Amino acid sequence: MTALITDDGIVTRWPAKAADRVLVLDFLAASFEAGRDYAEREVNDILKRHHGFGDWALLRRELFESGRFLRNPLTAIYRRVEAQ
Repeated sequence: MTALITDDGIVTRWPAKAADRVLVLDFLAASFEAGRDYAEREVNDILKRHHGFGDWALLRRELFESGRFLRNPLTAIYRRVEAQ
């Protein structure tokens, strides 16, 4: 896992293994406050600060598709889901 996330908290690449993707998504989701609304631009800005491979849209989509975020399709407002 250390090869995926630097000591500075930067995700270096999108992992091929599903188990590693779960760890990366959990790490990234922890960068957001649960229950707070985020505009898409805010989500992008936070994700840009926490990865080094230039694909924040992939990360945003994966956070949503994995159930870690909810997204209002009319307003593009995101909200982190509380971990179960």
